[in-house]
Amino acid sequence: MDLNKEYAAHQRALMCADNAANTDERRAHLAVASSIAGRISTFQMELGAAAACVWSMAQFSAAGRI
Repeated sequence: MDLNKEYAAHQRALMCADNAANTDERRAHLAVASSIAGRISTFQMELGAAAACVWSMAQFSAAGRI
């Protein structure tokens, strides 16, 4: 999953909801944003907390911060 694309699509959906001409259009854009957020959340959960922690530690080590 390309998280940058997903985050950008989520942001676009929220901006479209803010600029919606009517309530139905706003709800439709918010539904799209919610769906995208669900996909992102599922992807992150599948990585697991341990995987996220290991990745973070590796990033700090590489930067000489630990």
